[in-house]
Amino acid sequence: MTPTTPWQPFLIVSLTLIMGTIGTALASPLYPIYQQLWHLLPSQITYIFVAYMFGCLSTLLFLGRTSNSIGFLRTLQVGLALITLGLIISVFAENALVLSLGRFIIGIASGLMTTSAMIGLMYSIPESHRQIAPQLISIITAVGFGLGPLVGGVIAQFSATPLVTPYFPIIAGAVLCFVGLFWMRTPEFIPQPFSMAPKLQRPAAQFQPVFIIISLAAFSAFAAFSLFASLSPSFLTDILPWHGPLVSGLAITSILFISALVQYLARAVTAAKCLLSGLITMLISLLSLSICMLFKISFLFFVSDILFGMGHGLVLIGAFGFIHLMTDTENRAAVMSTYLFIGYLGTIVPIIAVGYLADHWGLDVAVITFCIAIGMLCVALWRAFPKTQLNA
Repeated sequence: MTPTTPWQPFLIVSLTLIMGTIGTALASPLYPIYQQLWHLLPSQITYIFVAYMFGCLSTLLFLGRTSNSIGFLRTLQVGLALITLGLIISVFAENALVLSLGRFIIGIASGLMTTSAMIGLMYSIPESHRQIAPQLISIITAVGFGLGPLVGGVIAQFSATPLVTPYFPIIAGAVLCFVGLFWMRTPEFIPQPFSMAPKLQRPAAQFQPVFIIISLAAFSAFAAFSLFASLSPSFLTDILPWHGPLVSGLAITSILFISALVQYLARAVTAAKCLLSGLITMLISLLSLSICMLFKISFLFFVSDILFGMGHGLVLIGAFGFIHLMTDTENRAAVMSTYLFIGYLGTIVPIIAVGYLADHWGLDVAVITFCIAIGMLCVALWRAFPKTQLNA
């Protein structure tokens, strides 16, 4: 592409990614309403959240190369169609099982759109700005996920049907983006045979120690964010004097907006400094949340929320920077899928454990135990990083 390439294709793909990520995160502030309506245990809320992540992991394992077979534009459209289906199922869900099915389908769509949008954004961004493409992709993704809880929380707070109305604007937006993608010129590519055989790829051998560290750092960041996204609406009722989906939606949204802002401001900082600073900031955030849960100090929740947003942004932009350095156009998507696979495991295993602990020993014990475990992992990764050989 030439430097004079217009921004319109990039904006269309960006809007599609944002709409898709809004759809994936829309339900988070609605979980307490579902919990009260259906008399769910904390573990059942985590299972609904985890159903979405299983969909994402299934895509990364079995459908991660769909873009290579049908192109990123058609893959984005498949993702939008699936998100629309998942949202419609969520509208008519009458129990946790049906809602989990909708979330699982949305997870499949999210996995398809994340990988294909990355390819699409790299393809469509003007040549003069291609060096900042990794940072822009990370920021756009964070903005989309941040808008999801905000849109869901605002609409649910002031709607007579809070489990129905929030879904309709996103369904309409997904349909419009689906149609809008037809206006983009399909790039030339050599289609590969479609295969569902699992295939995850690591970078070259000299980069693998760093790759393990950044993947486990993403594991920590995704795990902690999943705690905020799935259970913070439940434990906020015991900490803050304000209640409702708007409050929990803002708490989740602020993390991702702060993350996006930090990623933008730190785009010129080295990947190593971002990663190490992010691990320490997440550690302090988890410590603050533990003390908050122990003594019910409202102020510390805001401290933890803000600090985690900063740590989340620093860790992710540092990880994206390293992946950009250790890969090329031939293996970047495959290595990114492996990185996301490891990171997404953090949204499943620790969160299921938190739900189990909450059922048997209470939410306070579960959250504090989680903070201690993930905090220790952050310390271990911070200490292990100087032993690696890649400096950036």
